[in-house]
Amino acid sequence: MDFTLNNDQREFRALLRSFVDKEIIPVAREWEHSGRYPTEIVQGIAEMGLFGITIPEEYGGLDLDPVSFALVFEELARGWMGIAGILGSHSLACRMIAMHGTEEQKQAYLPELATGARRTGIGLTEPDAGTDLQGIRTTARLDGDHYVVNGAKMWITNARYADPLPVLVKTDPAADPAHTGMSILLVDTSLPGFEVTKDIPKLGYKGTESCEIVLENVRVPRSALLGGVEGIGMKQALSALEWGRVNIAARSVGIAQRAHEEALAYAGQRRAFGTTIGSFQAIQLKLATLATNLQAARLMAYWAADAVRAGRADGKTGMAKIFCSEIALEAAIDAMKVHGGYGYSTEFEVERLYRDAILMSIGEGTNDVLRTVVAKSLQRGETVVG
Repeated sequence: MDFTLNNDQREFRALLRSFVDKEIIPVAREWEHSGRYPTEIVQGIAEMGLFGITIPEEYGGLDLDPVSFALVFEELARGWMGIAGILGSHSLACRMIAMHGTEEQKQAYLPELATGARRTGIGLTEPDAGTDLQGIRTTARLDGDHYVVNGAKMWITNARYADPLPVLVKTDPAADPAHTGMSILLVDTSLPGFEVTKDIPKLGYKGTESCEIVLENVRVPRSALLGGVEGIGMKQALSALEWGRVNIAARSVGIAQRAHEEALAYAGQRRAFGTTIGSFQAIQLKLATLATNLQAARLMAYWAADAVRAGRADGKTGMAKIFCSEIALEAAIDAMKVHGGYGYSTEFEVERLYRDAILMSIGEGTNDVLRTVVAKSLQRGETVVG
């Protein structure tokens, strides 16, 4: 049993880490607080080819294995979780198009999505439907050779930059069960009736926008139906979310890694009662627990990613997402405690880690809902532990 990365993965991680250390960490706190969009960082990501990480090589992508995919989001989140968000939604949408798109759709979109000349995201969540995607209300009524789309979506990352935006709709609102009447349309966001109505104010996860969009009588060509078949949109979305949960688990590891680094460094610098606080047993206990949990979370994330590679993910990605996200928040809180009063100051990194970590237990399915998903998978015998 080998718990190490292979040579290619180690070299790739070193490249990512160097980029994060030079291009993201020096500016992240200032840009996050000012609300500045990280245009230069996005350009750097494009130059590295990272917009193509889930796109097959034949369309110009890198087609990374799931563990290397996880490394991308671990390292980016170590620098600034918002940057990982910009790439995350894009990568999941690209994966969905690569897996389910028609050849014409792949040829039309994937080469430019791979270079970052185009970007994309995923339009799933609605004001009244988040985890319960079958409850969406956005409809697409066929009218000749176009669908007429009406509805609203919330929390859409890359909404202003997406071209196209895959949008989950109900092509048959009367279908029972509901998921058999759901489809995904690749919506051109420049079409009349498509509007980004607002940016949603957030506690953390800054750098990338999270938007509300409205679609009012948007006429989308029938050729934009993902895969060319109605009624399989939920299946298409869920297939991408397996990778999405690896993405969130890996981002959580990145947050925890940065919390560990900041806590360890501060404990070696801060002095009290004539010595560094790292010499106090209470601080040592926190540092040891933080590092131990971090490494356990990292192994969990890679385990889930490897299960995706082998085609036996089942409930493993949900388990990894639950565990890693909760470790991220615990690590951020412990790092703040090590910093004492300074941990509450925006002049130090750890308060941002805390604000970003909270989202990890919500994104790609809340942890409580995922626990029920994992439990049902265990009961059906699809997921086996031990």
